[in-house]
Amino acid sequence: MKLNFFIGYDSKEDIAYRVCKYTLLKRASTDVNVFSLKLDELISKKLYTRNVDPLASTQFTYSRFLVPKLMNYKGWAVFCDCDFIFFGDVANLYNDLDESKAVYCVKHDYAPKEKHKMDGQKQTIYPRKNWSSFIIFNCNHPSTKNLSVETVNRETGSYLHQFKWCKDEEIGELDERWNWLEGWTSNSNQNKPYAVHFTRGGPWFSEWQDVEFANEWIEERDEYLSKKFKL
Repeated sequence: MKLNFFIGYDSKEDIAYRVCKYTLLKRASTDVNVFSLKLDELISKKLYTRNVDPLASTQFTYSRFLVPKLMNYKGWAVFCDCDFIFFGDVANLYNDLDESKAVYCVKHDYAPKEKHKMDGQKQTIYPRKNWSSFIIFNCNHPSTKNLSVETVNRETGSYLHQFKWCKDEEIGELDERWNWLEGWTSNSNQNKPYAVHFTRGGPWFSEWQDVEFANEWIEERDEYLSKKFKL
């Protein structure tokens, strides 16, 4: 069975997307269909019609919730932000999934001190922050079907990102190591991460060269760039 994986794409972070995809495929023990969520393509297909939101920090802030629609509301699919690097085998995500759950995510209790992230974007604080940065969607679940094209284009960020479209008991919990927040998770977790999330900003930005796991990301980038093929 091929796994379906969607990665958010932002033109400002093209290399981040490529390294994310490269490390995901490099360590996967099974075939993975990887799709990029590119805003211009979704707009051309009339799937995305929202006005520009000045508070949206990426081009995929809202489009991630179109994943169930893109899957025709069938099967399971994973979404992650582009600012991830994978150290674990994503095939393990599909072990022991419960059909009664609409989604799975890491249930962070995250309160960053920084006022800005990435390329100067304002760091906002809200309930369930970063829960939606890595999601396993049960696309044929009744609650997931609430994510219609109309709903995704109409509803507020809090409704979408705080999973108000499903019941709390329908939100399954993933191991924290699948959404390891750089600069945060290591303070309380001494294990090795399966996937590191550079949520504050990654080493592809000049001002974020000294962050945790920067050396690992740079090594993966250089290895990717040395390959004859490009993703």
